[in-house]
Amino acid sequence: MKARTISGEMDMAARFAIEQPAATCSLYNKITKQIFITGLMFAAAFTKGVHTEAMVMGDTVLFEDEVTAAMTAALDDGLNVTALHNHFFFDQPKVYFMHIEGEGTADKLAGAVRKVYDTIKQTRAANPQPKNSFGDKPLPDKNSISAAPLNEIFGTQGESKDGMVKFTFGRPAKMHGVTLGNAMGVNTWAAFAGSDDNAIVDGDFAVTEDELQPVLKSLLKEKINIVAIHQHMTHEEPRIMFFHYWGRGTAKDLAQAIKGGFLVGGLLGVSSPLQN
Repeated sequence: MKARTISGEMDMAARFAIEQPAATCSLYNKITKQIFITGLMFAAAFTKGVHTEAMVMGDTVLFEDEVTAAMTAALDDGLNVTALHNHFFFDQPKVYFMHIEGEGTADKLAGAVRKVYDTIKQTRAANPQPKNSFGDKPLPDKNSISAAPLNEIFGTQGESKDGMVKFTFGRPAKMHGVTLGNAMGVNTWAAFAGSDDNAIVDGDFAVTEDELQPVLKSLLKEKINIVAIHQHMTHEEPRIMFFHYWGRGTAKDLAQAIKGGFLVGGLLGVSSPLQN
């Protein structure tokens, strides 16, 4: 890796761009000479903190098979993950951008950022070519999820269709003075497909800023992959963050993992029908 100081002193702001070549990536190869100006770089900006010695904000460029490990490393070392999204269409392999921030001593923050970058390097060292799937065994041709065990876990009746089951939990919010909720898309949902022993779950969590980090940690601990973190609205009250997830395993284990996110984030009292 090569670090480039862009500007500033620590009492103002110091920003570093970390450039890491990706020889196996055709997208990188095509714009090697423009990597800095096009934003295909790791960047970490440090400034003097108010409640702590320093604050860091950064942007990390990741291939799909690097995201889970990099996000886990960031959260385990005390950083917050604040966004995960793409910047391009038709890029091969797909490139994602993960935004991080944290407060603490400059040394601790720098060490945490370095841990993220080292984790990415370890992933690429193990598999130089980015993967194009999670590598799980194929799902059965016909969906056959049993709704009853999942209904018991979530404490409500899921919507069943063609062997799949979906649960949706709304939460209240306001935007421009209008009360919003489940029907308007302010909700957490989980959809299950496959079989009871070989299932997938995908869905979306609607959380406040304070709930985001503990719920991310909870799901990652249970091997649920986080695939996007962003907003769906502006000027809403309270501010709601949405993150999308994907997991593989038995249907019951996946349901318990999602229910665990509710418990850790303190969402039971604000999400319907779980609040009942």
